[in-house]
Amino acid sequence: MKFRLFAGVAGLAAAFAATSAMAQEEAPSEFTIAGSVGLVTDYRFRGVSQSDKELAVQGGVSVTHESGLYVGTWGSNLSGWGTFGGSNTELDIYGGFAAEVTPGVKVDVGVTWYMYPGGSDITDFAEPYVKVSGSVGPANLLVGAAYAPKQEALGRWYLDADSYATGIPDAPGAKSDNFYLWGDASTGIPNTPLTLKAHLGYSNGNSGLGPNGTSVAPTGSYLDWMLGADLAVGPVVLGVAYIDTDISKAESAYLKPNFSSSKNGSQISGSTVVFSVSAAF
Repeated sequence: MKFRLFAGVAGLAAAFAATSAMAQEEAPSEFTIAGSVGLVTDYRFRGVSQSDKELAVQGGVSVTHESGLYVGTWGSNLSGWGTFGGSNTELDIYGGFAAEVTPGVKVDVGVTWYMYPGGSDITDFAEPYVKVSGSVGPANLLVGAAYAPKQEALGRWYLDADSYATGIPDAPGAKSDNFYLWGDASTGIPNTPLTLKAHLGYSNGNSGLGPNGTSVAPTGSYLDWMLGADLAVGPVVLGVAYIDTDISKAESAYLKPNFSSSKNGSQISGSTVVFSVSAAF
């Protein structure tokens, strides 16, 4: 009996080894699936809080083909900035094509559809983008440009928050476009799990409130920036970032109370420190 048991175990081991060898010899899948989940102390979109300076739960998943084509989705809870409507959730659907054009230089062209489930359809909008990335020494660099053509969601329906409060648009159905230019940089600290990162962005769009009391570029044009660091602890990444804009209190005053925290009336585009924890899968 002992011999038979041993022989049986040996046979299973041999069969498992053969199966593993066959699996290793199989061609890799032509599709790659990746995802992430995270928690941030404040959801900042281009420097402006979308969660009323409160916690946000975020996550996304993408599918990439070996050709460079990809599709994905990403979501976050929202609160406070105007009226997002529905479930107060942002759900982005995106797709595009990315390829290495020269050794070390990658070009990514695609489009993002921003939607707010359960809210008004006129708050949804599309934004095509192009990104170029590469490395210079130990630094990873990226330059991107996104242009959203004229759409109702980006239009200046209300001239100010007082007008929005009446519920009667100054220019119902107005359409506008939006341009965003940005640059990102990151570098790892040798022999540590620490990565330093930085961001600078420029927005140019309508200087008013859209159909639901929000705007992608609420003061017309402004800069946003970020300086931060990420610490990898196994599969988990802990992050901290200082985020700010050059939107002054005077520039944002005509948008209040929409463009302010419902907790204390403070500006939702002012400087802040955001902490985050995330994991990829």
